[in-house]
Amino acid sequence: MKGYRKYFLSKLLWFLVTFVFAFLLNFILPRLMPGDPVAAIVARMAQGMSNSTGVQRIYQQYTELFGTNRPMIEQFFLYVRNVARGDFGFSFSAYPRTVADVLRSSIWWTICLQFPAIIVGWLIGNTLGAVAAYRKGGFDKVLMPVMIFVSNFPAFGMAVILLVVFGAGLKWFPTSGGYGFDLIPNFSWKFIWSVIVHYQLPFWSIVLIAIGGQAIGMRSMSIYELNADYVKYSRFMGIKDGKIVGYVFRNAMLPQVTGLALSIGTMVGGALFAEIIFSYPGLGYTILNSVMGQDYPLISATTLIITVMVLSANFIIEILYGFIDPRIKAAQAD
Repeated sequence: MKGYRKYFLSKLLWFLVTFVFAFLLNFILPRLMPGDPVAAIVARMAQGMSNSTGVQRIYQQYTELFGTNRPMIEQFFLYVRNVARGDFGFSFSAYPRTVADVLRSSIWWTICLQFPAIIVGWLIGNTLGAVAAYRKGGFDKVLMPVMIFVSNFPAFGMAVILLVVFGAGLKWFPTSGGYGFDLIPNFSWKFIWSVIVHYQLPFWSIVLIAIGGQAIGMRSMSIYELNADYVKYSRFMGIKDGKIVGYVFRNAMLPQVTGLALSIGTMVGGALFAEIIFSYPGLGYTILNSVMGQDYPLISATTLIITVMVLSANFIIEILYGFIDPRIKAAQAD
């Protein structure tokens, strides 16, 4: 247990060090972007005003509100204090909405898109990979080239193909948005059906890419396990093949479960291409708008959420592996 405590503390230290550096970059990099976002807001607010003194007063008011007139070090400590309280301030590009309000309205779209897509892609991909490894023959020879092609296909390419074929060409599904632009969000069947229809293209653009990678990984691990010594010995002992295969695929599934956990942990920052190409109102589309609008608070908040999710997912998996993998326990005992 003493050795495992050392393992846990070392992983925790790396987590904290990485988080601190990521936090610093998260604050600094958006502020290195050229341009003055406050000036853009003032230009929108002061349309039709001919009094330059009034415009200057509006500009001073907003620089004070957003804190951009303060030294960078003071802005940083103010940012740390506000983040600790869960306050990310006002959004530049969506003013007067707060960053928290913008994130609340977009993050659930991403989760509802990503989580089912990850699960469906994982289940279909692993099933196809396991069947290909076990049956071999023509099924494997046809499936694997297709899966390799799909897995190496860029995410934006798959999204564009689905958009052109099923959206612009066949006109089966709408090409942009999360629901009809003429609708107001409510619980009516018309709105729910519109959400389901708009959901299809971004959903399947993610699923199809996920299936290829999962199938290849599961096939490789299954072939390795099927040729292991314990399988040959079990067959020699007369154990039924069905029981052996159950153990084989359970062992082959371990790395795939790790990949699933990482995908779920990082899903908040995923689907960027799908959301941007289909103008889906999730976190990826919000990030694009925040970058184009030089929205420092919104960029910092979204990237910070993604950073925390990715680091936390990796940290939790490494800790769980310390309990599950006997090789890590043995290494710590030494």
